[in-house]
Amino acid sequence: MAQQDSGQQVAEAEASASEFLDDTVDAEAREQAHRERGTARPITVVGNPVLHRRCQDVTEFDDALARLVDDMFASQRAAEGVGLAANQIGVDLRVFVYDCPDDDGVRHVGAICNPVIDELPAERRVLDDSNEGCLSVPTAYAALPRPDYAVCRGQDLQGNPVAVEGTGYFARCLQHETDHLNGYLYIDRLSKRDRKDALRQMEEGTPRYDTVPND
Repeated sequence: MAQQDSGQQVAEAEASASEFLDDTVDAEAREQAHRERGTARPITVVGNPVLHRRCQDVTEFDDALARLVDDMFASQRAAEGVGLAANQIGVDLRVFVYDCPDDDGVRHVGAICNPVIDELPAERRVLDDSNEGCLSVPTAYAALPRPDYAVCRGQDLQGNPVAVEGTGYFARCLQHETDHLNGYLYIDRLSKRDRKDALRQMEEGTPRYDTVPND
């Protein structure tokens, strides 16, 4: 195989970069606009049935979806979170929002419908075992190994294909929120002992935001 010339290498790098949405542009203004249009809703917590089943696909990219996303941004900010899935406010739809920094402190803001996380080749699977928390398991934290790089593919609010890549903390967020829409909480990936400890932390803590009781 012949060595690529520098012009070809630059062209291929630019083509690869253009595959991914730049969700850092006007991040603060976009998040603020969503949040100010929305209304904060209480957060569902572990045990609520909507959190423990796969959510329904988004098929209507309409004003109702836009209003839901606005409410999700408002709810995320009220709960001081960095990501929120629709089922965390009781809505059975495959959409999540995020306002999350990566490990370089760069702010990413967006919404993804019908998300799927790419399977990584073995050489890209470098695990990060940092602590993880969840608005639906309030006041609890546990170490959970996840790949430190993720590509999430889905659709934007108009139904157009979109792909987002994340590293470090932001990669964890993309994986965590996609798990939610598949019916899994992060504590479902823990050992029995660590899951029990996380639930104990939740039982002993007091959420700083409104939650929906599991009656």
